[in-house]
Amino acid sequence: MTRKRRRLVLLLVCGLGLGTATALVLTAFSDNMVFFVAPSEVATKAPTGGRIFRLGGLVEAGSVERLRQDGKPAVRFRITDGAAAVAVTYIGILPDLFREGQGVVTLGALQPDGGFRASEVLAKHDETYMPREVAEALKKSGHWNPENGAPPPASTWNTLVPKTKAGS
Repeated sequence: MTRKRRRLVLLLVCGLGLGTATALVLTAFSDNMVFFVAPSEVATKAPTGGRIFRLGGLVEAGSVERLRQDGKPAVRFRITDGAAAVAVTYIGILPDLFREGQGVVTLGALQPDGGFRASEVLAKHDETYMPREVAEALKKSGHWNPENGAPPPASTWNTLVPKTKAGS
């Protein structure tokens, strides 16, 4: 085998190895990617069943129901972004700051009955904090425009009526 041919074979083997490594890394990333979805997006185009995603919004007032399941604390509540609401079930201990009217981000999957089964619940940690995804969902649904100042108080978010377009 000539020197030129050996170089070509070595180059092809290295290229094949690099391509394989890249494909494996991209496959691993796609399996571990978790997307944020607002309740109004779940209502219009629900993610595929079994796909894990983050659901964020506000805990709807009057929707929290605490119970026990198999001897463990469980809770059912609804998350809203003002335009739509999704029923959430969570088994475990909730964060201390979890309460009605507060912003939350949950991690889980959509169930066949349309409910959301959460494996993790994250609650807002102070009066000025709002998860970036929740802020974007409020902006997208028309409930908050940053140019008009701070967002409305968290206690009023679940009572907001979606703004209608002029002329409709």
